[in-house]
Amino acid sequence: DLQICQQRAPTCCTKKMEESYQAAVRRERTQSIQALNFELKYMIVGHITAFQEAFESLLRFAENRTSSLFETAYRPMAKEAAEPVKELFTDISLYILGAETTVESAVLRFFDSLFPLVYSRLINPGITDLSEDYMECLRLTRQDINPFGRYSKNMVTELSKSLWASRMLSQALSLGIEVINTTEHAALTKECSRALVKMQYCPHCQGLTLIRPCVGYCLNVMRGCLASVSELDAQWREYISTLEYLTNEMAASHDLEIALTGIRNSINEAILHAQLNGPQLSATV
Repeated sequence: DLQICQQRAPTCCTKKMEESYQAAVRRERTQSIQALNFELKYMIVGHITAFQEAFESLLRFAENRTSSLFETAYRPMAKEAAEPVKELFTDISLYILGAETTVESAVLRFFDSLFPLVYSRLINPGITDLSEDYMECLRLTRQDINPFGRYSKNMVTELSKSLWASRMLSQALSLGIEVINTTEHAALTKECSRALVKMQYCPHCQGLTLIRPCVGYCLNVMRGCLASVSELDAQWREYISTLEYLTNEMAASHDLEIALTGIRNSINEAILHAQLNGPQLSATV
């Protein structure tokens, strides 16, 4: 009644032993794949952790530098500017982590909030007790009045390049873990488990417990077993190439550190531009 290890010679195997062998090969194959994947997953998770720690540290540093700009150069508005600065860097962090937002919306929202402060504290410091409606009006008309000239758009352009690469790298690393987890738990087909039993355990039925299958035989069986996931090979190689491209970009033209630490100077230039055009802005408002 044997279904897999059928041989003309006398055998010591039973159908129940065959079933035990099938359970064994499924367990062994899963353990082997998990063991091989563990090192790769551990490395990718390590990269994810290191990357997140690095950009969070850079964000904190850049936020502190930006806050210090207001505390030292624009003290009259420092207290009120703290919240918009905090929101800007929170939005940047969320963007890098994959949130459905854009760098442009984050930066322009910051300048919308900044304009009423610059107008009432720096351009017209004599004005006191502006109503909430008036401040909101200034905020909503910032785009039309364009008090910060080209500097707000320049900041969007500079940040978008670097933050895009960081966002893509963060998402790509997480995607790698998902792919590994999915393939790791791919079920063995009935044909695969039968082929593995025939290769590994059927010789045991003849007392040949020490004989290992030849490499060619083993490879052919495993190619059949992994046929469903082998189609990922080309895409996985392309994925690795993409990771290399993104890391190279972040170390070159899309350097995250330069982009984040440059936020302070971009904001300072934007405020100076508004102050130089103060009389014209007041007339326009």
